[in-house]
Amino acid sequence: MPNAPLLAPSLLAGDHGALAASAQVAAEAGAPWLHLDIMDGHFVPNLSFGPETLAALRRAGLKTFFDTHLMLSEPHRYADAFAKAGANLISIHIEPAYDHRATLARIRALGCQCGIVLNPGTPASAIEPLLDAVDLVLVMTVQPGFGGQPFRADMLPKLREIDGWRRSRGLNFRLEVDGGIDLGTAAQCRAAGTDTFVAGTSFFKASDQAAFAAAMAAL
Repeated sequence: MPNAPLLAPSLLAGDHGALAASAQVAAEAGAPWLHLDIMDGHFVPNLSFGPETLAALRRAGLKTFFDTHLMLSEPHRYADAFAKAGANLISIHIEPAYDHRATLARIRALGCQCGIVLNPGTPASAIEPLLDAVDLVLVMTVQPGFGGQPFRADMLPKLREIDGWRRSRGLNFRLEVDGGIDLGTAAQCRAAGTDTFVAGTSFFKASDQAAFAAAMAAL
């Protein structure tokens, strides 16, 4: 049975002067997950949050599921720190050269769920050998680094390919999209097999975040 649709608002699009308040807006709107984009200025051309940000959100009382996306040149060096800070799921990119399977195993050993991510230019075949080792596959539908970019519809065949593997192999990982996601593009991705939707700008700029979350949950 397909996974139920799930919204993960991206804190990157929130108010960086009041991150805990922005995270609380997402929680109060009914979003079960919060997506945390971790950028190092090397793997992607932007800087964002570190482990202390997650720890501070936990100290502020946030109990939301933290969907933590490491856009780092050396993600294997930071899994322990983000797990300790309060991550529930840690996703790592396939593109940098390191031991992906060992890093995924380490994330699991730390008590977190694990995910694998691929950029728009990376074929689905790059992650196929790891599908049995993950709880989530994240397909970037923009080139990562900055929010507010338009959705790339040419990623829809990649989503269908990964969903096909999931179905044929009886796997149950979640299939997530991130980049240019609003209610319209989310519907396209849902039809291609996606069940988990990262929405930043569209969520935080919505006139009614609770209605937006409800519409996502009904996809």
